[in-house]
Amino acid sequence: MATPKDDPMQVFDRRAVRRHRDRAAAVFAEHRFLIDEVAERLTDRLDDVRRLFPRALDLGARDGALARCLTGRGGIETLVQCDVSQDLVARADGLRVVADEEALPFAPDSFDLVLSSLSLHWVNDLPGALVQIRQALKPDGLFLAALLGGDTLTELRQSLADAEIAMEGGLSPRVSPFADVRDVGGLMQRAGFALPVVDADIITVSYADPLRLMADLRGMGEANAVLERRRTIMRRETLMEAAARYRQRFGGEDGRIPATFQVIYLTGWAPHASQPQAARRGSATARLAEALDAQEIAAGEKAVPMPTPADRR
Repeated sequence: MATPKDDPMQVFDRRAVRRHRDRAAAVFAEHRFLIDEVAERLTDRLDDVRRLFPRALDLGARDGALARCLTGRGGIETLVQCDVSQDLVARADGLRVVADEEALPFAPDSFDLVLSSLSLHWVNDLPGALVQIRQALKPDGLFLAALLGGDTLTELRQSLADAEIAMEGGLSPRVSPFADVRDVGGLMQRAGFALPVVDADIITVSYADPLRLMADLRGMGEANAVLERRRTIMRRETLMEAAARYRQRFGGEDGRIPATFQVIYLTGWAPHASQPQAARRGSATARLAEALDAQEIAAGEKAVPMPTPADRR
């Protein structure tokens, strides 16, 4: 019988994701600065959309960070807040649902808007989750999401890997893998979203000490949940070596160290007949050569080489 570790689609331990958020619930307010910052940046994008979205879903709501930013935005009348952690979402106000992003309990055409802030990077089957989100949207409904990208915590990754190899003679996945911005646009199209847009930005946080960064990650419920992670606690000498390497390699003149978070933003619409459509193949009324003021070459003919800049006098 196959186990989750035998399934190539199972990268993350979803029970660990829930457990980490449950444990973080009591101290989450002290560590949620990144969650709050990205929630504000994501909801700012609603200001550019001249539409009203009466019924909305916050997928991966945690303690209601997006709801706090959404006040008065988007014409939202009903907001359903959904998270895998009961302990964390219980701290949000309003309508709350405990559910897994990998198995959404919502009927098709349920929402005008689906938002997700810093949660989908823990999903094993991201294409499948995107399909479920698109199906939960009404036609011409909007999907806005932010998830961590592949350049996230690059300094911590390198420091932990180098320290573990040096101190223990081996390497285990200590920081979770993240999506590549170049691939996410294709996933949006595969999931059936119309007019998909993907962009990214970098948030760099300055820390006095690498251990403080690790404490923040635990406090946000963002500790390592890779299925193949080593289940034993990292040896203290390895941890201290990683912190020393972090400071040596990435520390600034002021003694502080940077932590990079790459945030990928997704925008897509559930298909609708009113949306702009690609022109039918062969329906163009003007030739491309005319638009470019270039010579058109028939198939099978050889083009006459144009002079290079060095040839011009």
